[in-house]
Order: sequence, then structure tokens, then C-alpha cells
Amino acid sequence: MTRSLAPEHVIGHALRLPDNSAGRPGSPELERSVMRLTSPPVPVFTLERVRFDEDYRPLDNTRITTNFANLARGENRKENLRNAIRMIDNRFNELAASDNETADRYSVDLDIVSVSVDLDEGGDGERFPIIEVLETTIVDHRTGSRIPGLAGNNFSSYVRDYDFSVVLPAHNAAGSGFSVPDDFGVLHGNLFRSFVASDAYTQHFAKAPVICLSVSSTKTYQRTDTQHPVLGVEYRQDEYSLTDDYFAKMGMKVRYFMPPRGAAPLAFYHVGDLLTDYSDLELAATIATMESFQKIYRPEIYNANSSAPARFQPSLSQPDYSLTRIEYDREERSRLAVAQGRFAQEHFIEPHRESLELWSAQFSALERELQEARA
Repeated sequence: MTRSLAPEHVIGHALRLPDNSAGRPGSPELERSVMRLTSPPVPVFTLERVRFDEDYRPLDNTRITTNFANLARGENRKENLRNAIRMIDNRFNELAASDNETADRYSVDLDIVSVSVDLDEGGDGERFPIIEVLETTIVDHRTGSRIPGLAGNNFSSYVRDYDFSVVLPAHNAAGSGFSVPDDFGVLHGNLFRSFVASDAYTQHFAKAPVICLSVSSTKTYQRTDTQHPVLGVEYRQDEYSLTDDYFAKMGMKVRYFMPPRGAAPLAFYHVGDLLTDYSDLELAATIATMESFQKIYRPEIYNANSSAPARFQPSLSQPDYSLTRIEYDREERSRLAVAQGRFAQEHFIEPHRESLELWSAQFSALERELQEARA
């Protein structure tokens, strides 16, 4: 676990329970309701920001399986980072083409937001790093303005590593067919919703998060007639993936869009209405950032030499793709996820299991009660 961070970089706030009725966190009714959670500890969330640029070096508590941490390693770290940032800026200018004839009007600044949780009610105990997301800011070089983007984009979590790399394999160790535990992802989902409902989130981010990930290589996606000027053409599938179900426990829905001149659809996990709650520039910054990372991480899908057909099943074994000039160790990333899942088990889950289970159960029960009251 990590101790206190430098005060000038840290903002800490206690939990508020979520109001999902309007797709936005927090409400006075729910803030009062948190007083009922008196037995288990009340999580206190702390934020720390680090700029992602060519000088970026991961924090000590950063999951080294994250896309941005992987890029910032080795002899060519600066070149890796510089090339990744150039890819993001070029893709953003391609998507934001209006009144941008030379395709260089904008750039995208990225801040890595690391979220730690303290289970001591006073907020002065040990903090465990649970989540990392990205926050985008659009820089308009013509007007000199800085336009806030969205929080989310990438999503990294020690507890998710624990669920997928420790809990799930142990549950299926008997070999009697794949299944998922009944409570799989519930604690993680409640921690995430608690964070999004907390002052630590609402005082620093104007809108609910959007997380943009790769589509599943085990599912088939069907193109629809729905078009969006920035998101592109929508795809749908009838059978949600395990990741989709996991994010549903975080209070997030999913839609799949292939952006203009993209190679494959992306999965957009969101709260509320993806098409109306966010501006074109906000969505363009998310796409430019996460599509660029996916081209590096999964070039077989996102840097393929042809676009996805109307009926599309992604494959990491298809050979017709191009590599970027950016070094990335995908196999090491998978191995480290197991180590980090065990780290979460040893330093967060096991020492606090009883308190976490009690808090999570009360959180879920209160949320159900409030939802029933609104019905």
C-alpha cells in the first residue's frame, strides 16, 4: 500500500452513494442516506494527476500493465511516447476536420488520473491504488483556448485484475465447464460507482465518464444503419461479453461504433445517453486517444489493412495488418496482470475482506431500496 501523497497533488473526498436516474452522480437525498452506513468503513477516494507526455514516468502505484505505462519503458521510451502522442493528435485533427484545412489546428493533452481508496473513515489511513483513467483536454491552437474533454477513456484497475486473473481461474479450476461466480464483479462495480458519486469525482469532472475499449474477439458484431458524425457507424451484438457484463455492474451501458476511416468498432461504456450527453469534440478526443492505443496494442484488429465488414468477428490471428513504429510487449502485459491481481488480493482484498463485503452488501441494498422508491 502507499502512504499519503504530496498535498499539492492530492484531492481526497468521502463517498456519496450514486443517483443513476439522470446518468449523473450524486443527489442530496443520497448524500443523507450515506449516514446509514455506520458499521463498515466509508471509503475515502484520493486523486493524483500526472501529465502523459514524452517525459512521462509512471507513478510508483501505477499498474504497469496499463497502455501508457507500457509505452514509457525501455531505451526507446521517449520516442515511443512522442510517436503515440503524434498519432493521437493526427487522428483528432482528422475527426475534427471542420475549419481545420491544414489538419493541425488541435492537439490533445492527456492527464493520467490515479485513484486511491482509504478505508479509514477519517481518510488518514493507508491508501490502496484501485483505478487509473485518462482525462483529455483539447487545445485549440488557433484561438488559444483549452476545451475540457472527458474522464475515463482508458480504464485500469487492480481489483479488476484480481477478479479476472485470480477469482475467475480459481472458480473454474475444476474444469467442469466455464462459469462465473454469482457475485463476480459486484465489489469492483460498487467501488467504481462510489467513486463516480463522490466529491472526488464530481468536483473535478463535469460529466459522467466514458470508457473506450476494444471489442471482444469471441463475439460477432452486426453493422446497423445508425450513423454519428464522429462516432461513425454503429454495430450491435445480441450476446454481451463477460467484459460487458462486468461494466454493467459498474453502472455502465455499452454501444459499439466504428469511427470514420477506422478499421474496427470500439466499445463505448457510458452512463446516460452517449449520443446527446457529449459534444463532438469530447468524443473525438476519446476516439483519437483510445483508437491510437488499440492500434499499438491490437494492430490485428485496429490497424488492419481493411475495414470491418457488415458482419464482423474480430480476430487476433488475422495476418493482414500493419505494425506501428511503437514498441509494445503484449505478452508481458498479460503475465503482469496475474501478478497485480495477486497484489490486490494480498494487500487490499484479504486484509479488508469482511469490511469490504459488509460495505458492498449495504451499498447494493441501499441502491435497490432507492431504485424501488423511485419506481
